[in-house]
Amino acid sequence: MELGIGMFGDLHINSKGQVQPAAQRLQQLIEEIKLMDEVGLDFYGIGEHHRPDYAVSTPEIVLAAAATVTKNIKLGSAVSVLSSADPVKLYQSFATLDLISNGRAELMAGRGSFIESFPLFGCDLKDYDELFEEKLDLLLKINNNEHITWKGKFRPALNDQLVLPRAVNNHLNIWVAVGGTPQSVLRAGKAGLPVMFAIIGGNPVQFKPLFNYYKEVYEEYGHDKNNFQVGVHIHAFFGDDSKQIAGEYYPIYATQMNRIGRSRGWPAYQQHQYETGRGSSGHLIIGDANEAIDKILHLHQLFNLTRFSAHMDVGGPSHKLMMKSIEIFGNKIAPEVRKALNK
Repeated sequence: MELGIGMFGDLHINSKGQVQPAAQRLQQLIEEIKLMDEVGLDFYGIGEHHRPDYAVSTPEIVLAAAATVTKNIKLGSAVSVLSSADPVKLYQSFATLDLISNGRAELMAGRGSFIESFPLFGCDLKDYDELFEEKLDLLLKINNNEHITWKGKFRPALNDQLVLPRAVNNHLNIWVAVGGTPQSVLRAGKAGLPVMFAIIGGNPVQFKPLFNYYKEVYEEYGHDKNNFQVGVHIHAFFGDDSKQIAGEYYPIYATQMNRIGRSRGWPAYQQHQYETGRGSSGHLIIGDANEAIDKILHLHQLFNLTRFSAHMDVGGPSHKLMMKSIEIFGNKIAPEVRKALNK
């Protein structure tokens, strides 16, 4: 099972409401990714957002910068909002990243949990599902063919167009991120694409039927079982002392949950939700290395995972805390998880 980190590039917002400069956060991100590579984590993903509380709107540019200071870690989006993007340009950007990084690039496509990119790039929210369907179809065709002849509803037609540059080995690794909808699972399974399930609430066991459904569809459509890949994306943060790091992180995490919740009509985030989430059957992995090891191994057993992604920057914790959390993940958690799985 691959072990890595996903981020949204959250900006730190202090008690006075002052927002961290994006330039500072971007520079910190490069340092953090460099450390992930040094401690031996397998992959890194950064999300695309167009909001004042996030620093990253173009993951591929951040990843290209990271490629120059790393050697082994896979570098991908988490996610690229395919619905509001041009699949031709998106493929070209990630193919370029793949060439720069010597084959370490990944593209994770998603519909997006936020909607700012739709009006920004001239897309209509009423076409939310159709946009993703059509653009995923084109993206996959481009990944499989240098010359493209294609016609759709939302983009000008292509007539024997050559799409360059090509990714290493003429193949770009493309994942699909899904929340909790069977339709998304069906789409990914039919296409034979690796899936990342975002589990950001409740008891992870509730997702078991969706995992089973994905595997059934994948096998029904005759895809190679050797290429089967499935992962989870879970809010996580690590420290030396469980009680201490949970206490330090709670106000940061709760503030972000409330910031997002206000725009979605959620009730105020409560301490008991946090503690329940941190419990043995909860969706949060926030604590010390031993707690994290147990929960990650439990998730692997539950879902037969090939990838675990720790979403580690929710709310914009300090760079110092982030570096410590990454260090613990790479030096203490990952080796023990790998040892347990290789027995």
